[in-house]
Amino acid sequence: MDEEKTNGALFEELLDIVARLRGQGGCPWDREQTRESLKPLMLEELYEAFDAIDREDEMSLREELGDMLLHIVFHAQIGKEKGSFTMQEVLEGIIYKMKKRHPHVFGELQVQDVDEVLLNWEKIKDTERQEGEGMLSSLPKTLPALLRAFAIQSRVARVGFDWKNALEVESKVKEEWQEFKAAWDCEDVACMEEEWGDLIFALVNLARHLHIQPEEALRKSCDRFVRRFGFVEKRLKEKGKTLENVTLEEMDALWEEAKRERL
Repeated sequence: MDEEKTNGALFEELLDIVARLRGQGGCPWDREQTRESLKPLMLEELYEAFDAIDREDEMSLREELGDMLLHIVFHAQIGKEKGSFTMQEVLEGIIYKMKKRHPHVFGELQVQDVDEVLLNWEKIKDTERQEGEGMLSSLPKTLPALLRAFAIQSRVARVGFDWKNALEVESKVKEEWQEFKAAWDCEDVACMEEEWGDLIFALVNLARHLHIQPEEALRKSCDRFVRRFGFVEKRLKEKGKTLENVTLEEMDALWEEAKRERL
């Protein structure tokens, strides 16, 4: 049996397992799950996959991809029960979409580079949109804000709505900082919030031009902070002290020590 048939047989077995879990005489827990109840679990599996990627743990990633696939099959089974769609329709839909959006691979279109591929991708997607929808309509508002900002900027850049270079974006960052500072000086909280958002949006744009993933960069900064603060707590404990009975200067000194240790 070749690999394709093996994959197909395994996939069919997974479909049968989920159908049985959801069917009469199946698992009580699986039977009571809904789309809403599965949302946080699905998100958890996604972040566990991200964690495996960050740790470069291929075996864990293999397991987490299986868990993510299970959620896809689970939602398809619910769709089948509702009579709204089947797994076959899910597969047919994504196969059709990928072939349609890659005419330079599955058709006769010639492209020169990645930028041309992305521009053509947007042109194809534009033909698929419903009346009244724009190129940003499909971006979910539930995306983490940094990811959403990055995605918005990346999409409009594909059609030429972008700064020419990072130096131009730097000027915009400075402009936004001055506007935020003015709101701060006036103690206008509502205006401060608006200008702070504009400042962060500009910083995301700068990151994009410098080929930095802002969500990833901030996540790593959080990780560094956690490691360094953990070092401070550990060293204080070794000295028989607690966070409550030391000065800020003592904590700062230990923080600098953590930085020297490259934590």
